[in-house]
Amino acid sequence: MRSAWRRVAVAGLLLAAACAGAGTTYPRALPGPGQPVRIEARRVPLGVAGASLAPGVRYAGGLDLYGTHLHGLSDLKTDGDQAWTVSDFGHLVRFTLRRDGAGRLIGAENAISRALVDTDGRALTPKGRADAEGLARLDDGRLLVSFEGEDRIWAYGPDGDGPPTPLRAPQAAFPENEGMEGLSAAPGGWLVLGEGGGAWVCDDAACRALPAAPAAFDDGFRFTAADRDPAGGWFVLERFYAPPLDLRVRVRRMALDGALGPVLISLRPPASVDNFEGLAVQATPDGVRLYLLSDDNANLLERTLLLAFDAPGR
Repeated sequence: MRSAWRRVAVAGLLLAAACAGAGTTYPRALPGPGQPVRIEARRVPLGVAGASLAPGVRYAGGLDLYGTHLHGLSDLKTDGDQAWTVSDFGHLVRFTLRRDGAGRLIGAENAISRALVDTDGRALTPKGRADAEGLARLDDGRLLVSFEGEDRIWAYGPDGDGPPTPLRAPQAAFPENEGMEGLSAAPGGWLVLGEGGGAWVCDDAACRALPAAPAAFDDGFRFTAADRDPAGGWFVLERFYAPPLDLRVRVRRMALDGALGPVLISLRPPASVDNFEGLAVQATPDGVRLYLLSDDNANLLERTLLLAFDAPGR
């Protein structure tokens, strides 16, 4: 989560901006294997302006999610109709996606939340150690979580059960609040994106930098999420924020060497846009389904949006 989101002081100008400072409430930790929590989903349109979709990309429905444990959600991964997300407060939330007969996203239900635990089995606290930012699902079912503040990657069981196993992470000097924001499965290991730039594929032996990935951005965008492209490589989510009101996100492909492709999805106000930090990709008969999830920073002026897009394959 970017520190710039915390520096906006004038509440009336926030609108789509993010602010994780004063007024933020901290959801309580949940002991045990998890418990059902309330989830409310209201459908949202994409908007009549502010959205630019590449040829063949179409909007496939969106939701505004409400619930006590649906704040600060920072990444998203899916398997069929099951979705997993992690929060800035050290929670793992799993819920079920609902689609209509045409495959459009129309609802979310059956949410279960649990506290992520430390290597000693205790719920993560305080927020400096609980700030989960990236999430990945490996082929063996393990859930990988990257944390910001105390930069690290831990592997949990398929439902977030622990204690976790520490995994190899890039030996990079990440700036404060610009750590390992993007996380995804990769061939033989896991992909890591630094928020301000840099991409690595790691395994148990080493982390290797992708030579064509940007080491830094010169246009104000930052990496916030990634997920594997079924055709090879990955999709990446990028966010731009210039206070107080200019908020944008975009999605594009990343090749195996880190080279970035053209923009497929671009959102800015007045489209349905917020602090998008989560991305999940699923194969479909005609291409891929992309899910984008926003982090509301537990701020009443922001929303937890879940948007779906269908894109052609390669």
